[in-house]
Amino acid sequence: MELLKQTLKAIEGKNEEAVKRAWKSIDNLSKPIGSLGELENIIAKMAGITGKTHNKIHKKNIVIMCSDNGIWNKSLSSCPKDLTVTVTKNFVRGITGVCVLGDFFKADRTVVDVGVDYDFKDPGIIDKKVAYGTKDMTREPAMTKEECVKAIEAGIEIVDGLVKKGYDMFGTGEMGVCNTATSSAVLSVLKNLPVDMTVGKGSGITDSQFDAKKEAVRRAIAVNEPDSNDPIDTLSKVGGFDIAGICGCFLGAAKNRMPIVIDGFISAVAALCAFRLNRKVVDYIFASHLSAEPAIKYVMKELGLNPMLNLGMRLGEGSGCPMAFEIIEAALYVMDNMGSFDEANIDGTVLVDIRKGK
Repeated sequence: MELLKQTLKAIEGKNEEAVKRAWKSIDNLSKPIGSLGELENIIAKMAGITGKTHNKIHKKNIVIMCSDNGIWNKSLSSCPKDLTVTVTKNFVRGITGVCVLGDFFKADRTVVDVGVDYDFKDPGIIDKKVAYGTKDMTREPAMTKEECVKAIEAGIEIVDGLVKKGYDMFGTGEMGVCNTATSSAVLSVLKNLPVDMTVGKGSGITDSQFDAKKEAVRRAIAVNEPDSNDPIDTLSKVGGFDIAGICGCFLGAAKNRMPIVIDGFISAVAALCAFRLNRKVVDYIFASHLSAEPAIKYVMKELGLNPMLNLGMRLGEGSGCPMAFEIIEAALYVMDNMGSFDEANIDGTVLVDIRKGK
């Protein structure tokens, strides 16, 4: 608990002066004012994170939190429970979606066992196991509050260690059969939304499984009565170790003043939990893509984030992060290499700011 307390206390918000300097430089680039849209927002946000107008990314890492969920049964999921173990091993083999995309865009990955129901022997999988999966949240709390904090602190520790190794941009990924159910439960509680609005079809289920999934989430919330004003209480009762671990990654990145990217629905819910613990966290978060899970829009609205891509993706694993890394780096490259109005022999004073509300 002490690491979590220290981390929350250490998080500071964006550097407002640096953001102002960045916008002044952005608006002096040789282009119609505001014409680079989200790329301009990325440049300014990065300035707020680092305190510098010009920035470069040197080493990127996607942290993949893996855990099992006690809610799993055949009536809820088309995936067998042991798929969590198989895919966790495949991350190390480098053959999954996030692996090949990460390799293409030159991003490393860190695979973490935060709660898989299996003992791994592979040195490529970091052991931060809190327990061998959560309990069945339709009958009892998924975990204790102490276990929840331990999982959050595992995420903080992972990011702290990677920062010491020189990584300066992070992505968030996960693996755990039934973790869209736990994410939907957490979102329903934190946003006071009915289950019909938060539960999607995840990795693909039948209509009968979809109905059973919604009923299981309703039952979990009713049985446990989580406190919507307490993210840790909510996570511990209806969440998963993977969500808690990713929540810790967001907190750790903010503490270290490092940018971190949301992948899809599950990591978005983890980001919401981190935001509820300390609202300054959002100053360090970028959203990679608009997941095909429909409920992600409720998270994005509260966080005030605009996903960079809309590709109909719902793989998870952190697969959207490598592409977002490239967009962020492209924005920073523009800042470093685009000419100013003076350099381009253009009178910028005649141009109209086309941005709304600025």
